[in-house]
Amino acid sequence: MSTLQIEQKIRQLPGYLLPEIMDYVDFLLNKHVQPKQQKKAFTFDWEGGLSNLSEKFSSVELQHKAMDWRL
Repeated sequence: MSTLQIEQKIRQLPGYLLPEIMDYVDFLLNKHVQPKQQKKAFTFDWEGGLSNLSEKFSSVELQHKAMDWRL
């Protein structure tokens, strides 16, 4: 389908539907175009989140616990 065909179909619609068309186009852009352009940088805000467990468990024990939690 060409851009011209889309434009012709849009012109056939009543004017009150134009805001709905704009909403749908924005939805498609957000879904398919913008996520590829807006990649978030990885953050380490979780760092130290388990520091209170360091006295109870070794790092190896915590790894084993994490594996248990995933299952």
